[in-house]
Amino acid sequence: MTTKSWIVTVTIEEEGDDTFAAATLDVENKTEIRGRGMSRRNPRDESAPRIGDELATARALSDLAHQLLSAAASDIESRTHEPVRSLQL
Repeated sequence: MTTKSWIVTVTIEEEGDDTFAAATLDVENKTEIRGRGMSRRNPRDESAPRIGDELATARALSDLAHQLLSAAASDIESRTHEPVRSLQL
């Protein structure tokens, strides 16, 4: 049995009503893929920074997941020389 660890680091930055998140996947100590997400608070809403963090992070992780699926599809196609129809979350 082989065990591997892939590490995802999420960095969150706030700028006024905007929150930006970057989810970085490190495999074997090198950056492989970086997903990005953002959220914007409606100025009429009360301030709840945690919600902005959650939304931006979820979007960054979703972006990362889609990029990882795309990379897997490309790797499969390069080995099989046939198009991959669909890889979904």
